[in-house]
Amino acid sequence: MAGAVGLITARGGSKGVPHKNIKELAGKPLIAWTIEAALASQELDRVVVSTDDKEIASIARQYGAEVPFLRPLRLALDDSSHADVVLHAIDWLEEHDQFVAEYVVMLQPTSPFRIAADIDGALDFARKKNAKSVIGMMHAPSHPICLRGMTEDGLLVELTEQRDESQLRRQLLEDVYAFNGAVYVVQTEAFRESKTFRPEGETYGYLMPTERSWEIDTEWEFLVASLLMKNQLQVAPRSKAA
Repeated sequence: MAGAVGLITARGGSKGVPHKNIKELAGKPLIAWTIEAALASQELDRVVVSTDDKEIASIARQYGAEVPFLRPLRLALDDSSHADVVLHAIDWLEEHDQFVAEYVVMLQPTSPFRIAADIDGALDFARKKNAKSVIGMMHAPSHPICLRGMTEDGLLVELTEQRDESQLRRQLLEDVYAFNGAVYVVQTEAFRESKTFRPEGETYGYLMPTERSWEIDTEWEFLVASLLMKNQLQVAPRSKAA
């Protein structure tokens, strides 16, 4: 069988926010928001969680995701690569379930505002372009020309070619985009060969709204996300079919 698998990666260890993947966000474990969006997708054939943690596995099953295996400890360390995690999952599904995924859609629980339409849009875009890779993007919060390095004693260092100060006006700057971490779509066979989500010259960007691109890595970001989600639910309750 071939299709598209939504792979939610959620290891147990987290230094920035302890137990981040199952910490409550607006009444649900963080991972639940991603599981529900994936299950509401019209393009995904399976929704699988890759974790090393039994508690995460139990909660993921409660919210309807498959957890057919526990990730080996060697793939749950701080320096474990996402590429190896994805390869382990697709190899396991092929060997044990005879499920050959044409596309793998990696979904991180740290992007709770991503909805089913974002997943479907990125995957549909990948198929239309026959793209080896499509990555979720957002408008960059700051243009590279506005960024500076800084020495230990506070001296500013130019990172880009110096330009006339008048060119810093927003109206004159070209649009630039940043990875939002919400959606990674890769062709399985291409991924096996390249072992990267961004094969050079063959990666497309899928633009998502800024309000659905919030990514959580710190306690402060978690707090802001909680406030944003509660406000969003009060204004317009989020449907599972969103």
